[in-house]
Amino acid sequence: MSLPAYTRAAALPEILRQRLVILDGAMGTMIQRLRLTEEQYRGQRFRDFAKPVQGNNDLLSLTRPDLIADVHRQYLAAGADLVETNTFNATSIAQHDYGMADLAREMNLTSARLARAACDELTTPGKPRYAAGALGPTPKTASVSQDVNDPGARSVTFEQLRAAYHEQALALIEGGADVLLVETVFDTLNAKAALFAIDEAFEQSGERLPIIISGTVTDASGRLLSGQTVTAFWYSVRHAAPLAVGLNCALGAALMRPYIEELARAAPDTFISCYPNAGLPNPMSDTGFDETPEVTSRLLHEFAAEGLVNIVGGCCGTTPEHIGAIARAAGPLAPRQVRAAGFYRAQA
Repeated sequence: MSLPAYTRAAALPEILRQRLVILDGAMGTMIQRLRLTEEQYRGQRFRDFAKPVQGNNDLLSLTRPDLIADVHRQYLAAGADLVETNTFNATSIAQHDYGMADLAREMNLTSARLARAACDELTTPGKPRYAAGALGPTPKTASVSQDVNDPGARSVTFEQLRAAYHEQALALIEGGADVLLVETVFDTLNAKAALFAIDEAFEQSGERLPIIISGTVTDASGRLLSGQTVTAFWYSVRHAAPLAVGLNCALGAALMRPYIEELARAAPDTFISCYPNAGLPNPMSDTGFDETPEVTSRLLHEFAAEGLVNIVGGCCGTTPEHIGAIARAAGPLAPRQVRAAGFYRAQA
């Protein structure tokens, strides 16, 4: 029988002190490889649904759970310690575009159970596996106007974000997630709504899980879309006492390096995560990105060798082949040493 999530998660800080932890790669890239049709996305349950659903990857946890479970197993078999739930867009806000906002809770609950089951299946006494409940940024931003003619316009309120994230967090906790991962943060106010909602969910559920927060530097300016530097981003979210803070998406490892260095300096008491894209977009590539597993793993090996990271994995364009190469190249190296760990402080 599987242990409660908070019991499993209690071992994570010490594991992170002892070795690098390997995160999985891109769920979306693996789904794109399958070239699923509209009918395959719909399945029997949504055969007559009024709106197109092709591309709604979160829906596949309900219509093709076998495919999602298989992706988790592939990443775990490649060496991942931590796999993300298939819930990047599983908020009522993101699902509204598909007319499926009412399915958000079910998507999160089912996705967490799928990831947890795969982890249970491949866990061994010497290699525990963890399910990270993924909370994506939503397609809307609370800080930036989406109307060039009205700088004060906003497409979503803090309260709407809080409510959506609260529903998501509760379902992920109930489904068995070991960690909550607030990822691909391009707007820090969106992330603060997620963190507020997560704290409410912890109070309501009686469980307090580790949190990982991962921002996204959108270009060579070194800033998030909402305008913050990496250091300012960290100071905006450090109150949540996360187990780890890091960066993902938008950039490949080579371009992400200076920002990981900055974050490691700014957060000496918190573990650092890094899961970049597989380089730059390349439509001629099988994965849609230009870096091979050998290139990505070499770059992340350099990050680890220089003591910059504790958690490494991949974002867009990465596959089980990338994660396997990263595990072999970086896995044997010592992790970055920290003075303390945020999750320890949160549990004190």
